[in-house]
Amino acid sequence: MRRKVTIPVEFHRRRQSTVGQRGLLLLIIACAISVTRCSGSVTSGWQPPPGWTLTWSDEFNGPNGSSPDPTKWTFDTGGNGWGNNELEYYTARPQNAQQQNGNLIITAVQEPYTGPDGIMRNYTSARLKTAGLFSQANGRFEARVKIPYGQGIWPAFWMLGNDIAAGGWPACGEIDIMENIGSELSTVHGSMHWPGYSGGNALTASFSLSKGRFSDDYHVFAIEWESKVVRFYVDSTLYETRTPSDLPPGAPWVFDHPFFILLNVAVGGYWPGNPDQTTVFPQTMLVDYVRVYARQ
Repeated sequence: MRRKVTIPVEFHRRRQSTVGQRGLLLLIIACAISVTRCSGSVTSGWQPPPGWTLTWSDEFNGPNGSSPDPTKWTFDTGGNGWGNNELEYYTARPQNAQQQNGNLIITAVQEPYTGPDGIMRNYTSARLKTAGLFSQANGRFEARVKIPYGQGIWPAFWMLGNDIAAGGWPACGEIDIMENIGSELSTVHGSMHWPGYSGGNALTASFSLSKGRFSDDYHVFAIEWESKVVRFYVDSTLYETRTPSDLPPGAPWVFDHPFFILLNVAVGGYWPGNPDQTTVFPQTMLVDYVRVYARQ
């Protein structure tokens, strides 16, 4: 986009004796041109996609080894299988989720771990969410991610309706922006769930690289969610479009309320199967940023 840039940072007042008016003006111009990481804002040279305005983001620029920003993320913890027969125990430990060199790193570890329930499990990982902190209906939701790989590894960037506590799943709705089962090295999936089209009957499609593996490099996974349509992207490629015409007979289109964001790496489960002798641990998912936009 080549349009007026809105600077997503607050310039704090400084005494004129420290930074003169000319110096302050030059600083503002420089940030307006490059949209630098002043006060932890978006990446140098960044501009929003054409037609979109940034509403929320995390660039994960906290100190190395620090936990994710608690004003933006909270943790799901526990090892109850999460409805999918998963094997990991999700913790809030830095060993499983920390900021490092401008990334969020979620690490799945093979280790004996006993949680408060007294049950010992053989894997730990992390599951982060913005529930109670940020949610939005409609918009562009994107993340730049380098995913892990291996039999039984299940990374995901996804969303749930913010009414899940009242209505449960799948009545709250779910949009999976990116899911991968680690044995499919070059393929990711985008799906939508609601009563009547959930689980194995979800609205879904997949995208495969022409060469290489998703774990080899970062890729941008995104949806553009507007009234009566959700479009799925990998990098700049549109590979799936869903509208009410795709629904089973009589099923409502109910993606009309705010959703919150989740990031996690599961280990095992009904869909990916369990790790085997070929699976290498630890496995890491690197998240460069998560950004959310609204239509201008």
